[in-house]
Amino acid sequence: MLVGDYAITKTGVARFNWRDPYYFAVALSWPRFLLSLIALFAAINLVFATLYLLGPVPLVNAHPGSLSDAFFFSFETATTVGYGDIYPADHYGRVVAGSEMMVGVAFTALTTGLLFVRFSRPKAQIRYARNAVVAVHNGQPTLMIRLANARLSLISNVSARLGLMRTSLGSDGQLLRQIYELPLLRSHLPLFTLTWTLMHPIDKSSPLLGYDAARLIEDDVHLWVSIEGYDCMLATMIIDTQAYGPADTLYGMRYTGTTITDAEGHPTADLRELSQIEPDIGPEPLQSGWVDAR
Repeated sequence: MLVGDYAITKTGVARFNWRDPYYFAVALSWPRFLLSLIALFAAINLVFATLYLLGPVPLVNAHPGSLSDAFFFSFETATTVGYGDIYPADHYGRVVAGSEMMVGVAFTALTTGLLFVRFSRPKAQIRYARNAVVAVHNGQPTLMIRLANARLSLISNVSARLGLMRTSLGSDGQLLRQIYELPLLRSHLPLFTLTWTLMHPIDKSSPLLGYDAARLIEDDVHLWVSIEGYDCMLATMIIDTQAYGPADTLYGMRYTGTTITDAEGHPTADLRELSQIEPDIGPEPLQSGWVDAR
């Protein structure tokens, strides 16, 4: 299992659990899922084609002992097409064909259900900056990660969580894996329309205090972002995550502006510049966003 580029290995856990085939089917990538369906359907037809050949009376209009003819008839039967050019001639063949019809209908129903589940799963179209940056904000070093809503629809009631995972040596010399939650200046948005920069102040209570780029790599520090919100167009909750490796956090850099205002005063965000950065030199750029009314 990968969390970004951080590999997590589990032993004593089966890759495929026969008691939970649904999870396996949903977790597969689309190419593997489609190839698995084709392979399974071909295997079912091959089994029934062999059963037809084992019958005492060959299939009518099929070449004696022809596996290809039996396979084609099996394919017709499983898909309920039934061209009628080949058909069983005895009771044994009819029993096998009837059994295959039930298997074919069940396979079609299961495949339809799985396809619907895979197509209907909501996808969070959220884009993330290529790098996290540490820049000065309000006179204090601040970890920043910029993200954007890549859909044309609104995402409401959005919450964000930022975590840190690092390894260190314990008092007994063993490696310890430590996980922290990094507090954000703002962890919730009523509406997520354009871009959002997550900010974690690196103060005395921050686990990142005293770090630089070299120490991030030395301690194998990984960051991950978790976003949850309500997609108004899909009318459902969406969840998304993003991870950053030790070399993905840049010190002394800051994000450039991505949002401009047109002649009519409408804000426009160019998501192609989401990852654009510049040296953290000079006055801090103005930050636009939500302001809490007190």
